[in-house]
Amino acid sequence: MSLRASPFVRQWLQSDGKAVTLHTGKVDIGQRISTALAQVVTEELTIAPEEIRVAPVTTAGSPDEGITSGSNSVEHSGHALRLAAATLRHWLHARLTDAEGCGPWILENGAFRREGANISHSIAGLMVSEDWSNLEVDTGATPMAPADTLPAPQMRGLKDMVRGSFTFVHDIDVPDMVHARVVRPPHARATLASVDTGTLSRLTDEGLQVIQSGNFIAVAGKGEWAIVRAAARLGVACQWARNGGLSEEDVFGALTRDNAIRRLPVVDGLPLEDEPVPAQPANPAYSQRFERPYFLHGALAPSAAFAVFRSDVLEITCHSQGIYPLRDSIADSLGLAPEKVVITHMQGSGCYGHNGADDAAFEAALVALELAGTPVLLKWSREDEHAWEPFAPAMATELAAETGPDGQVAFFSAEVFSDTHRGRPRAGPDRAGPARLLANQWRDCDVPAPTAAPNMNRHGGMHRNLDPVYTFPEKRLVKNLVGGLPHRTSAFRCLGATTNIFALESMMDTLAKQASEDPVRYRLNQMQDPRGRAVLERLSEQIALRATPPDTGGRGIAYAQYKNAMTRVGMCVDIDMADTGEVLLKDVLIVADAGRVLDRHGLIAQLEGGFIQGASIALSEEVIWDRDGILSRDWESYPVLRFDRVPQITVDLIEAQHEPSAGAGEATPGPAIAAIANALYDATGMRMTRLPLTADAILRHAAAL
Repeated sequence: MSLRASPFVRQWLQSDGKAVTLHTGKVDIGQRISTALAQVVTEELTIAPEEIRVAPVTTAGSPDEGITSGSNSVEHSGHALRLAAATLRHWLHARLTDAEGCGPWILENGAFRREGANISHSIAGLMVSEDWSNLEVDTGATPMAPADTLPAPQMRGLKDMVRGSFTFVHDIDVPDMVHARVVRPPHARATLASVDTGTLSRLTDEGLQVIQSGNFIAVAGKGEWAIVRAAARLGVACQWARNGGLSEEDVFGALTRDNAIRRLPVVDGLPLEDEPVPAQPANPAYSQRFERPYFLHGALAPSAAFAVFRSDVLEITCHSQGIYPLRDSIADSLGLAPEKVVITHMQGSGCYGHNGADDAAFEAALVALELAGTPVLLKWSREDEHAWEPFAPAMATELAAETGPDGQVAFFSAEVFSDTHRGRPRAGPDRAGPARLLANQWRDCDVPAPTAAPNMNRHGGMHRNLDPVYTFPEKRLVKNLVGGLPHRTSAFRCLGATTNIFALESMMDTLAKQASEDPVRYRLNQMQDPRGRAVLERLSEQIALRATPPDTGGRGIAYAQYKNAMTRVGMCVDIDMADTGEVLLKDVLIVADAGRVLDRHGLIAQLEGGFIQGASIALSEEVIWDRDGILSRDWESYPVLRFDRVPQITVDLIEAQHEPSAGAGEATPGPAIAAIANALYDATGMRMTRLPLTADAILRHAAAL
């Protein structure tokens, strides 16, 4: 995909004669992709990491690689860069051979050296002296063999982050810049009835700008704290029509077949159009429904963006993960040609998934258009982020299984219910890109309200990892897109995989106990994938060396391969139970096969971080609301896992260096949730099927038994 859009080597690699600059369309959101991609160039061209620069990702010239999502960065951008570098290496070697003879040229330390002669040509220098502007990437180019001796790269920018000197988009400060804040309604159904004219006059007299279009209202001016106070005053001056408020209907009661606007069978991870939904198992030995609530991205810093409109060009700096689709959506919204909107990515602390970054970018653009020539930095507050970002949709997964005489699964049925996971602003019918920008639902414009459509990609949306990795003789998989639910939803880490893996691995654990089988052995008996089996066997070996949990605790096992195609993970979680009902995470073992490892430290960090986020989702996270609006607007009302609850984590990597690199950014949250639920079952005998597994929920469940 990446090479189809950008087929020339110069689109990926450039040089100033001293250093090599790599270009990518995948943005670094803390997953260390820039570090991993630089390592690819190091491996292919033997150039030291400090002599490799990573260009900012911008619509002004970076490869268009769509959205940085789905753990595809190494597979897409890494693959493209490896082939581009290999193509360049072979081409430069051929040019040297033609020009200076065919004696053995040895490539080391970023230079071709002729053996037995004092002749050396650096790759960076050759890239300047030779004309390779029309050199196309050879998709059949032979990459360098994996090297076992390369040192693990250091994360780019890490020292500055640790020292507090790293510049995030929130930290932009340029001459003549103004700050901006948006005044928001109490909830998504409210509309602006009136604004006190006296307050507007006073703000204008103070040199502040009020920007209003329909229900969109913002204030801008010098001094960030002054604008924060002005926005608060303007908020008090606004009167809102509540229009009945938010629905307080039980969302899980709405996640049903009767409410589905589309029902689609899924075969090999792919939804099928115009195919009948197969019948459910007639006599299941196992049947259970698993549920998760709405939850937040919980970014460390709320969203922000910088924009300026000058010389008929709208320039935006933001932390969006999809700058090309966002550019097109903003251009369409404002009636501008796409080339008149230039978006450059800049890191925002804790950004991933579809949080508020795209909306903040568009809001900054709206203010900048009104203040032509003036740079604008617009920030969301914590309350803005928690109340107005697109949520991860509430979900339900219903499983049923028929088992054979050996207790193994003979017929597996999985049916999933959810709103859309696909709310990012990108092109589609009915101006889908503009429709998914929050401000377009408030301002005076002709953009229609967004409509949900089923994700038809393989392992996309709610059906991600619905198809089990185990070898079940017969399978029935169905996705149900449910509309009319109360909240705006979109992409969250792992999409539907967290819920589907939670359900599947809980089922496997229950059936293993019913069959009096070791939980790892039970899984191995129903798995054919040799690399998956190797992960589970390594997990079993490592578990045998560990102390058993205390009598008040439990041990849970889970396995998953993200999208059935990426990193394989086996996990063991040991817990203890507090008298209060709280789950205490004690010890975690992660065995993973991510194929060829580019950045070992980065891979381990991704696997550990994924576990921590999965644990946070499992144990505490849930959006709460009433008819008057979102109630979980801070870290007290929306608690996340804190440092004092993080367990000891051991990561054991199976480094399959001769296999392709596999995406790992979303490999562990799903099995983390499942392993914790299985550990709770082992400790208490209670099978909890609705997240989060809070102390209150556990005590209520125990009291109901």
